[in-house]
Amino acid sequence: MDQEYAGQWQRVCTRLRSEFGDAAYNSWLRPLVFERIDGDMAHLQAPTRFMRDWVLSHYGERIRTFWQAEDKTVRDIQIAVHSGANRGAASPADRDNNDVENEAAPAAERASGGGSARVSGRATAPESRALRMGSALDLRYQFDSFVVGKSNELAYAAARRVADAAPVNFNPLFLYGGVGLGKTHLMHAIAWHIHERDPSREVIYLSAERFMYQFVRALRDRETMAFKQIFRSADVLMIDDVQFFSRKDSTQEEFFHTFNELVDQNKQIVISADRSPSDLEDVEERIRSRLGWGLVVDIHQTDFELRLGILEAKLARANVVGFPPKVLEFLAHRITSNIRELEGALNRLIAHSHLVGRPINLEMTQEALQDLLRANDRRVTIEEIQKKVAQHFNIRLADMHSARRARAVARPRQVAMYLAKQLTTRSLPEIGRKFGGRDHTTVMHAVKRIEELRQTDATLAEDIDLLRRMLEG
Repeated sequence: MDQEYAGQWQRVCTRLRSEFGDAAYNSWLRPLVFERIDGDMAHLQAPTRFMRDWVLSHYGERIRTFWQAEDKTVRDIQIAVHSGANRGAASPADRDNNDVENEAAPAAERASGGGSARVSGRATAPESRALRMGSALDLRYQFDSFVVGKSNELAYAAARRVADAAPVNFNPLFLYGGVGLGKTHLMHAIAWHIHERDPSREVIYLSAERFMYQFVRALRDRETMAFKQIFRSADVLMIDDVQFFSRKDSTQEEFFHTFNELVDQNKQIVISADRSPSDLEDVEERIRSRLGWGLVVDIHQTDFELRLGILEAKLARANVVGFPPKVLEFLAHRITSNIRELEGALNRLIAHSHLVGRPINLEMTQEALQDLLRANDRRVTIEEIQKKVAQHFNIRLADMHSARRARAVARPRQVAMYLAKQLTTRSLPEIGRKFGGRDHTTVMHAVKRIEELRQTDATLAEDIDLLRRMLEG
């Protein structure tokens, strides 16, 4: 081995250790072995594919940058997996393929296999198809750009407390709410803030779906120990959209043990979902119980003042001046479904003005956004219907999706299906899918049955009228 190049690698390691800290260095960078320099490429070796992929995703660019500081001719870093490494006898979990028969990873992820992968400094896209262990963070989603109002102030305060590493008496932090209300924004903001405040802390942020794919791949490649090491060595584990663990038994089992291990080590966990822990359908009771251990925060629908503040903040970030206040107030009153749609309406309005050369006013706004405004005028979601009906009849939201046939559950479920048919534009198959994957004929039967009962049951007819007024109002 060329001593000069080996010396370069040692100096690169010193800089990596200084930047990322002892914990990250010992876990992920110390096991790397320098092999050789071949032309403009530095060759390293890692003991497992998981470690190779993790290093490339999280440290590959810094390794290349530091090495270029030592030798400007090095433009690529390639990491190969040790031949025969980590290929001993399979554990029972490795052999149990039946548990994951319905959890196969996408074809693109199945295609990324062994061999070597690299990070490149050339202008072309990197040739590595290594799987990222985490999900990409959006630079726009930071605390400074999060607009706080009554509906989300508790969620914001809790997220800041976790991100500041202040002593907290809740673990996990569980954020839940509808689509486009700011859950993912807060998750990204926590991760960014922790990284900027203390880069040595190991933060893993990913979706529940990505966690599942990584676990399935670890089982397939017989690298479950590497998988466990990665997730159980995190200082902060953040999992988005945990409702996707539904019916994934083996993934739930692994998550359960990872959760317990991190809590035992006083490591922070942050979870988001579209519903509360108690309403997560087809998720084990022991997991629902643990998710409810800490602080559970419901991010409510936005009010007018918050929507107006979000629009004003977006214009300020984009350096847009002279926007008509009356138009902003109009948008905040009329686009009430979620923040994403509200911001999308503003973007669309500005683009329309630029393209057709017309000034923005109320008349132009109503013309440019007529389809969106019409949809919001009649926007009642199936999820909202299910929630209102469940509250009215005092049943669990999860019962809307369950297979339970007791009359106390089945009748409210039929009422919800009936209202979904009356108040939304969804097709019968779409409605059926929202009620636990039921067939469209089940929805047809429910609608017909409730129509019949309304003629003979005055109490039920009154309940339905009350629910309809609440949903439409």
